[in-house]
Amino acid sequence: MLYGVCTWIFGREPLAPLFGRLARMGFDGVELLGDCERYSPREIRTLLDDHGLRPLSLTPLDVDMAHPDPKIRNKAIEYYLRLLDFAAEIGAPTLACHGAVGRVRPITTLEEEETFFLEGVARIAERACTMDIKIALEVLNRYESHLLNTATQVKGVLERLDSPAVGVLLDTYHMNIEEADLVSAIWEVREYLILLHVADSNRRGIGKGHVPFVPIFRMLGRVGYRGPVILECTAPGPDPFTPEKGAGWKDLLIRELADSFSFLKLLEKLAVPN
Repeated sequence: MLYGVCTWIFGREPLAPLFGRLARMGFDGVELLGDCERYSPREIRTLLDDHGLRPLSLTPLDVDMAHPDPKIRNKAIEYYLRLLDFAAEIGAPTLACHGAVGRVRPITTLEEEETFFLEGVARIAERACTMDIKIALEVLNRYESHLLNTATQVKGVLERLDSPAVGVLLDTYHMNIEEADLVSAIWEVREYLILLHVADSNRRGIGKGHVPFVPIFRMLGRVGYRGPVILECTAPGPDPFTPEKGAGWKDLLIRELADSFSFLKLLEKLAVPN
């Protein structure tokens, strides 16, 4: 497997020293926050090459393809299309996609907004097919989004879209809230799973909560998942949407990433098919 870290968990920290630390810790690559205004593709490509890291995926800024206002929807779709170009320029094979974080209820009806969202994803997927880039629909918990909260829901969406460019992104932190059985959820979307985020039940590093990672990785081996595993844990403290948690948060997060990486390398042995 390939192991990476999502850069948003470090907030506005400069990328060059961060990439250096991640490379020295042994990570294969990063999932880059898709802030097209913050840095250029050439800058990112140079930094990745300098540190021997791979661009495993991109995660989006907070946009809303399900909003009933067509101007807001179109702006979100245009952003994703630009992000596809950004992904192509840095060589990222996968672009994550999800509902607007923080919007936990529909403005009109859930059915109408799901339709808007699917129409937007279909437009992005059509473009992605021509670029050999995958779109990973992320399943978020109900306290962050009103769209796609379970594996069952995202599987139904994928069957409706029927696009070879679209797959599933599962996240153990969100799954711990929404899924009755995390292992069964992986089995349910086994043919669609292309990206995995990992954090423990409290969104800290692996081993700091109660997510059952041993059976999860056994199931990953059973379904033959060999894709990227992205650590998306945060430093302990309030406000899950803000990376900075007070004095010493960055050093604590680095330590938890290092411990989590060691744990992942042990778990990987369980993911090897018999």
